[in-house]
Amino acid sequence: MKENICSIPINDVFLPKDGCPMCRMRDMLEQRKAEYITGSAMMEPNVRIKTNEQGFCYRHFAMMVKLGKRLSNALILESHLQKISEELVPEIPQGKPDKKKLAALDELIHDCFICRDIKENMENMVRIVHAMWISEPEFRQLYAEQPYICLEHFSLLINVDKKGLGKSFQDFYAATSRLTGGYLKSLKDDISHFCRMFDYRSADAEWGSSKDSIERSIEFLTGDKIETEPVEEF
Repeated sequence: MKENICSIPINDVFLPKDGCPMCRMRDMLEQRKAEYITGSAMMEPNVRIKTNEQGFCYRHFAMMVKLGKRLSNALILESHLQKISEELVPEIPQGKPDKKKLAALDELIHDCFICRDIKENMENMVRIVHAMWISEPEFRQLYAEQPYICLEHFSLLINVDKKGLGKSFQDFYAATSRLTGGYLKSLKDDISHFCRMFDYRSADAEWGSSKDSIERSIEFLTGDKIETEPVEEF
């Protein structure tokens, strides 16, 4: 496959053929952004202004604490908490609650600097995937060889920039549906088999690939792994 600065990260996440490639893309972007926020971005005032205004969700706060130095996280929290105290939740309230401030607080609670960045970057990556799928037969083959596309990223791949796919949309939709729908069927079968194993009539049956079907189903539905050990005995 031809490679350039845009296609290299796409090839990097599709070549392993392990799980959902778009989840790997998201994980890579998240890690890079979390490292950046707690690293070199500390000295960039324009970034600190945005992080103070938008904050972070639990997932990305946890990632920043894991990847960044404690002082970096403390400094980010210091200025973020200060802004909330000064503008949204004063220590000593004056008069009735301010509806605009309450609305701004609600928006902040559901906002995240990294989530916004990942959403924009993932949409850009989808456009590159579309372009490569249209122009490179080798990539179309690699795409078709993926184990599956998770539910969230199936929606993303199909709904972002449909017009950009042009006449290729129907073929791309069919290829993506085979990956998502085929895996969905295997999950349904495994979950059903898992449930049947609790029936006394299945006493001598084999668990097969159903042991971790709960974890795999949740990963498919949400895009996130559950770190548990597969069930051995019941």
